[in-house]
Amino acid sequence: MAHSAGRPNDGGVQGEGNGPDAAAPPGAASAGRRRQGSRRPHQPKRRRLATRGALAAGLLCVGAVGYSVGEALTYPGDDSTEARLAGWAREHKLGAVVDKLENLQYELDPPHVGGSLPSEALARMKATAPAMPVRHHEVPLRASMPSRVTPALPGEGVWRVLSTAHGEPVVQGTYVRPDSDHTSYQAAIAWISGKKARFELHPGVREPGGSFSVPPNVPKGKRTGLLATWNGGFKVTDGGSRGGFYLDGETAGELRDGAAAEVFYKDGSIGIGKWGRDMRMTRDVVGVRQCLELMVDNGRVVPDIDVDSKWGATDQSRMFVPRSGVGVTAQGDVIMVVGQALTARTLAELMQQAGAVRAMPLDMNRAWPSFMSYDPTSDPANPKPTNILDFENPPERYYNQATRDFVAVYAK
Repeated sequence: MAHSAGRPNDGGVQGEGNGPDAAAPPGAASAGRRRQGSRRPHQPKRRRLATRGALAAGLLCVGAVGYSVGEALTYPGDDSTEARLAGWAREHKLGAVVDKLENLQYELDPPHVGGSLPSEALARMKATAPAMPVRHHEVPLRASMPSRVTPALPGEGVWRVLSTAHGEPVVQGTYVRPDSDHTSYQAAIAWISGKKARFELHPGVREPGGSFSVPPNVPKGKRTGLLATWNGGFKVTDGGSRGGFYLDGETAGELRDGAAAEVFYKDGSIGIGKWGRDMRMTRDVVGVRQCLELMVDNGRVVPDIDVDSKWGATDQSRMFVPRSGVGVTAQGDVIMVVGQALTARTLAELMQQAGAVRAMPLDMNRAWPSFMSYDPTSDPANPKPTNILDFENPPERYYNQATRDFVAVYAK
């Protein structure tokens, strides 16, 4: 269009000596030709500069996006490519797109209904014998949980030793099928003695980020006595958690009254409840991790557990997807649940059934839920980690730099 607009002007200049303007004084015509001639060399130059500028701006934008995505694909940690790309999209205000894609993926490939557990899952459920010497002087094995599916499978709901401290089964776990429809999936429940363990909150490199004094992993030299680790919750930095993160005097996001919170104290104990009601900021608080609201309160599943907007985007609260949650019993022990196909309701019911009087959601989808127990038999300084259920990340997830915050549990 720029070049077409220039051609009539050129024709007008050429016709000045033959048309009505031919009678104009010679000096005027000459001046007109000089003025128009003086513009000819600069118009293409301006166009070239504008084109080059637009091209440079476009390349800069593409380069910036490419660099940003490339950085997301190469940052430290064990996150999968899918998780990295989804995280990048959410960080760049494309969360609604990710949610729609996840919903579409769920519709195209929903969890299987019926069927039996895979052989590996069956073997894991049956393996109730302790793999290490155990005594029960102070910490007995818990009574079996009733099966949610009839008849129960061998080992279903039976507690087994996951980690010991001073020979006592301080961390115990069991496996159940989550409901009578999804019988080819497992949920795992862990129980941790509040009296025999101490709890530490760790930040992640990217979530919440920042420069905390606590490392984003369990480094060498700090692993002796390690019993368990579990994942954090929804992201704080994009507002998904609807709460904040606090550690050793530094805060990410904003601590919100009414939010569900894990609260960590100087003496190594942990509290789980509603911030501003069950716990608040005191001199003894060293860490706070908030995420959404309580799913179990006063020993009961909350009345609005089926309200979609409370537990995930769109209808995700009713999707049978990998989820995790944590709660506390009336005695101060900790209940942690991870499952392969859970809704918000079935997650809450499992935590309640395991004895939680207050419980909260953590993260969801295959990339984030995790619970690892640790066996010091071969090397007490580097106990061997084991995933209670297999998700995307390896058992060594928290020995490496973690991209998201997590909890580490040690023997007292």
